[in-house]
Amino acid sequence: MHVCVLGGGVVGVTTAYFLAREGFKVTVVEQRSETGVGASFANGGQLSYSYVAPLAGPSVLSHLPAWLLSRSAPLRFHPSLDFAQWAWCAEFLRNCTRARSRQTTIELLQLGAYSRETMHQLMTDVQIDFAFRKSGKLVVYRDADEFDGARRLMEFQASFGTEQTALDATACVSAEPALASIGDKLVGGIYTPSEETGDCFLFTRELGRTAAEELGVRFLYETSLRGLRQENGKIVAALTSNGDIVADEYVVALGNGSRELLRPLGIRLPMLPLKGYSLTVPVGEGNVAPDISVTDLHHKIVYARLGQQLRIAGMVDMTPEGSREDATRIQLLKSQAESTMPEAGDYSAAQIWTGARPTTPDSKPFLGPTHLSNLWLNTGQGSLGFTLAAASSKLVVDTLCRRAPALDLAPYQLHGRNVMRDHPTTFSAVRSGE
Repeated sequence: MHVCVLGGGVVGVTTAYFLAREGFKVTVVEQRSETGVGASFANGGQLSYSYVAPLAGPSVLSHLPAWLLSRSAPLRFHPSLDFAQWAWCAEFLRNCTRARSRQTTIELLQLGAYSRETMHQLMTDVQIDFAFRKSGKLVVYRDADEFDGARRLMEFQASFGTEQTALDATACVSAEPALASIGDKLVGGIYTPSEETGDCFLFTRELGRTAAEELGVRFLYETSLRGLRQENGKIVAALTSNGDIVADEYVVALGNGSRELLRPLGIRLPMLPLKGYSLTVPVGEGNVAPDISVTDLHHKIVYARLGQQLRIAGMVDMTPEGSREDATRIQLLKSQAESTMPEAGDYSAAQIWTGARPTTPDSKPFLGPTHLSNLWLNTGQGSLGFTLAAASSKLVVDTLCRRAPALDLAPYQLHGRNVMRDHPTTFSAVRSGE
């Protein structure tokens, strides 16, 4: 049986790998010249399985006025005449209630726990080098009320098996000396020892190489998609710049490209590109780069050590699709990072990157079947693409194989997303791998 995977980012490549392991003939269609050079290229580098809370939450509402009016806010909104943008915003606000945010957090924690297990098994099966480290994660706070809220969330997440510790400001600097310059500004932090880091681009490239060389996956590069042809309730061909691709099953893992591809088929994905920025800073002798993965919640900036480089990522910009990188935002990210960790690396040699993350209003990906019998979704992971790729792909492949997946896909399917559901009180149904 032949499966065509549309998209060669971390989600598409991981899907192709799991499909090939099942014995399928697999073709991956990628418009760029190699895998992993879109939103997967220079993201935050964090595998944050316990930090998956949705962007939409009750606390967002109180911050929105200041964020929308400030040029230096971590979230910036550029209104447009695009109806889809306003529809997305309306749905986002509906997801900011305490009940919906709590439910979504639980569902994403489940997905994150399963992704950790699946990723660890993948790394056992495939020996690839992608600067992986079990670094732990420290989220630091400069506001006492926000820190109190984080401790309450920590207690809530503990009931789902997450092991975390609250630290005072002195303990934060002791755990991570790179924070010494802002020690007097901190009120505390939450430390999670199980979190990990890695280079998403290297992971995607090396897993793709393994899939091609050892499992026979065919990658069609520099091949743009022009549409999908449907007949009698199924897809009969993917129309590309290099000819039609006829397969038995099709998996859409195109990230931001998924929405336009699927719209003519009557599938409307409430998903928008939220732009983020990153710096990759060389680390040399004499530099004091963080050993632990750090999130500065005040600026919404993450720091991840990747070998002799420090990845610094942040910002959420809702801008028109295809808009150019913003030099002022990049400079803001750089200045905030330098003020937080002035000795972390050579900021003058930083490599700059801008990427658009495919984001849903509730921060959950779209996984599973569509109304077309052989068309499957694996898209919309947003800023959690690297973290959730393993679980998302394994669940979709298991469902495509017509066997029961390890998690119920209902919370992540396109239809019925707004229905409040009961949820388990523990992760007993999910093998945590810990």
